[in-house]
Amino acid sequence: MKALETVTVETGPDPKFTIIWMHGLGADGHDFEPLVPELVMPTLPALRFVFPHAPVRPVTINNGYAMRAWYDIIGIDRRSVEDFAGIKASAAGITALIARENERGIATSRVALAGFSQGGAMALHTGTRHPDKLAGIIGLSCYLPLARELDVERSAANQATPIFLAHGTQDPVVPYPLGDESRRLLATTGYAVDWHTYPMPHSLCEPEVADLRNWIAARLR
Repeated sequence: MKALETVTVETGPDPKFTIIWMHGLGADGHDFEPLVPELVMPTLPALRFVFPHAPVRPVTINNGYAMRAWYDIIGIDRRSVEDFAGIKASAAGITALIARENERGIATSRVALAGFSQGGAMALHTGTRHPDKLAGIIGLSCYLPLARELDVERSAANQATPIFLAHGTQDPVVPYPLGDESRRLLATTGYAVDWHTYPMPHSLCEPEVADLRNWIAARLR
């Protein structure tokens, strides 16, 4: 798999932390670029936001239409077959972005993975399996893919890494029960999950952004 193309936003010179943020199905790396000013407190050190573009691929759930997607989706439920190969390939691409930050002088312990929807699923999958400790994992309106494999594949390095999970109680795209099940699975496996729910559909809301801003500030001081 060739290197992922990215959009980079830095909040100041000589960034001390990096957040690698994956977009949702059919969007691209520019999707959350406008959110950066709302997520950063003025007291924080300079941050680098890296927004990768997912590859373009046919997506079964959307009648095979080709769009930017981290992996193919057959159905949004635990009974559907999951795209092992696609998930693994995207995880490898995200892992390569972490390595690129290391080469730029940012230790893995100062890198957080984040994402919305399918991008949040990739943040959870990659973060729990990464062999070096991360600063944090953020999953918004998402679920944990390949959940049955977590126990075998997870890395001890990120067992205590803080995880911010948020979900809308009226989400028609990634159903709330699927997000809640993923939260419970992570919690019972011993992860430190900070769980937030909001009366919203498949989107972001101002209270969520405020909660996330506070969480980022506490982790990346």
